[in-house]
Amino acid sequence: MNETLTKILSNSPTESDANLPRIGRSMARMRLMTGRRLIGRLAIQSAAPGLELSHLDVLDAVRRAEPAGEVTVGTIAEMLRIDPSRASRVVAEMVGRNVLRREASQADARRIVVVITDAGQALLAEIHAQKLAIISEIVSDWPGEDIERFATLFERFIGGYEAIFLSRDKDTPG
Repeated sequence: MNETLTKILSNSPTESDANLPRIGRSMARMRLMTGRRLIGRLAIQSAAPGLELSHLDVLDAVRRAEPAGEVTVGTIAEMLRIDPSRASRVVAEMVGRNVLRREASQADARRIVVVITDAGQALLAEIHAQKLAIISEIVSDWPGEDIERFATLFERFIGGYEAIFLSRDKDTPG
């Protein structure tokens, strides 16, 4: 058992340890909202009513994978942990909407890669703007210093969360 858990379960938790259950409860609430994909759903309603969450997932996967090189349907399937045939169908839908396009690989003309079109870039920008508008609405009555402090602490918390996850789950791709 780790030291922090031992302190929490002992009869004399520190003041900071007493707040850990509050953080845990808040994380559970956030997980439920994230699981329901509330921000994505709100962004779709505002920016692209005809899209589905799976479309956003594929678009985001291509955006995240492009800096590392060419993106294939297999790359998308692996990133999203879905069957390649499902990834192919969603990519085909996105190509039909002119959000993605298929083209021959520059490295191997026999291979087909997926790239984001200008319309896809505009959609990503609009979805991002909607997300920031929602966050802005949430913190609209917070003092600036609270927003700055929360941003710093939340980044630090998520960084620690990712580090623990990556150190314990070596078989799970990012």
